[in-house]
Amino acid sequence: MPLAEAGTLGAEEPLSPLARQRTQEHTPKDNPSMSYVSEKAERRAVFGKQVKVLLTPLSMEEEKRNKRLPQKRLLEKFSSTEGPSEREPKVKKSRDDPTSQQIRDVSYKASSSPQGVIPSMSSLHHKSRMVSPTNASVTVDHDSENNWDTDSEGSNSDVSYVDGSSQLSAYERKRLKNITENANFFASLKLLESAARLRKMATKGQSHGIKRVKPKKTEAETVRRRSMRLQRVDPSGVPLPEIPAQPEPVIDEYPQLPPGPLPMVPTNQNKSSELTDGFLDTWTKISQINPNDTEKHICNLERYKASLSHMILSEDAVTKVVKNRIYSVAIHPSESRTLVAAGDKSGQIGLWDLNSKSEDGVYVFIPHSQPVSCMYFSPFNPVHLLSLSHDGTVRCGDVTRAIFEEVYRSEEKRFSSFDFLANNASTLVVGQWDGDVAIVDRRTPGTSSELTANVNAKTTRTVHVHPVNRQYFIAAGAVNVCIFDTRYLKPNENKPISFLSGHTKSVASAYFSPITGNRVVTTCADDMLRVYDTSSLSSTISVLTAVRHNNNTGRWLTRFRAIWDPKQEDCFVVGSMARPRQIEIFQDTGEQLHSFYNVDYLGSVCSINAVHPTKNILVGGNSSGRLHVFKD
Repeated sequence: MPLAEAGTLGAEEPLSPLARQRTQEHTPKDNPSMSYVSEKAERRAVFGKQVKVLLTPLSMEEEKRNKRLPQKRLLEKFSSTEGPSEREPKVKKSRDDPTSQQIRDVSYKASSSPQGVIPSMSSLHHKSRMVSPTNASVTVDHDSENNWDTDSEGSNSDVSYVDGSSQLSAYERKRLKNITENANFFASLKLLESAARLRKMATKGQSHGIKRVKPKKTEAETVRRRSMRLQRVDPSGVPLPEIPAQPEPVIDEYPQLPPGPLPMVPTNQNKSSELTDGFLDTWTKISQINPNDTEKHICNLERYKASLSHMILSEDAVTKVVKNRIYSVAIHPSESRTLVAAGDKSGQIGLWDLNSKSEDGVYVFIPHSQPVSCMYFSPFNPVHLLSLSHDGTVRCGDVTRAIFEEVYRSEEKRFSSFDFLANNASTLVVGQWDGDVAIVDRRTPGTSSELTANVNAKTTRTVHVHPVNRQYFIAAGAVNVCIFDTRYLKPNENKPISFLSGHTKSVASAYFSPITGNRVVTTCADDMLRVYDTSSLSSTISVLTAVRHNNNTGRWLTRFRAIWDPKQEDCFVVGSMARPRQIEIFQDTGEQLHSFYNVDYLGSVCSINAVHPTKNILVGGNSSGRLHVFKD
């Protein structure tokens, strides 16, 4: 019968009767002490089962994982206090460990044996112990289906297959000796004990929250060379005297202009002198008007509303007149030409002749150094343009003399507004930011006031004179709005004849109605427009009409000031925060009559407004120095 390939015998390829007989004749009977080992100890077979003999040297325990034992683990294995002779590796039995080193497993048929003897299981175990009683472990695998281990000479195993009389090869014994000597050397260094001690010290330091601070490296500072001039030393070596420190120059945002009259010369020097002279001549001619021309005529409400609807804003009626935010606007009372003036934050006054044939017809003058908060053409003699500034001056621009002369000046006070006390505009009442008011007579020489009176107010923002009974004026300031009689004014302890109640925040303005003075309109920061009945001046006057209105202009816009239309007794004009941007007109009953707007040419808030006394002309000024003129 031919030899079968190495594999599992039994059920797959049974023995012939002759082979079975020979096997029985040569098989020892009931003699466990007898065992037979062939010349090749690796080739053993059992009927139907496989026997694996794993010859594992003690020093090869870690070689079963196809890698060498790291030095750290060697140190741990040999770091005890026992002698080197006692540190023998232990025998470890393993069964089908996937990471262990596999030993060659050889199976063959019984007939292939030269002696024809198949050893029993007990004899196999006994003979394996004889081969290496202390240095080998035997594993019998009864469940394996593979009878051949195909490891060849290229295997990583360092096991040498010896016969019954051999133990380890010379190479393995030398390698084991080297490993043992190296382990003993590293153990003598006591590296593990030192590492454990250092680890314990580090843990102890962290538990107490001790942080080691690295010492800063001290670097040698480089010495910079300085010249003798910087050291303030004379070339001969004598120190120079110290120069006293000079005070830093204080840059004034609004430099004070010199006192006295200023020439009426436009700052936009591109204007030729001929144009300037022609403009001043035109201003003089249109100011020659009769007093009857300024009489105010009242029309009915329906006719007035119809006239408002005809007032439009065109492209040529919008231009930039001054450089900064507008604080005041005035309209010349002439009916032949339209001349408007605007005062800005920096003290400039710009005059715009809308009927001029030049490019823009704008002439800019600088009679003040701070915001021009109030400005009027004289109703008695319109050749005079009076202006008041926060810089503490009131000036009159006289076209006939082409100068801005000083009317009233104060070095300590800051002015807020003024109005004419007399019909001929010879006397003024001037409001001051500290709450006082001053009476100024233009006919007296000098620039001082006739009287300064304390009206018991924290501040005075606007003053306005009654149109009929001109001895009365109204002063608006913080929360209080009061009416005073100039005939009884004294420096201190002045009592008002009427008090307008109802305001909860600061009041920006308060004005009498233009014809009879029977109404007063106020603009308050509590987002209300209030109308009072002042036909009879009692001690306390209550609100007649209150209109809800957004007066929250913020920091960058001039505060709203509601003013009366000079042509209509019961209608007033005020700026608006609504979109599209517009200027609103209300009746004293609180009804909104009209809104002036133009989405093409009006895109900003017009805080300050003025109305022509006889014509349908409305001028609105914004915070960029631009004027918008609505006219029919």
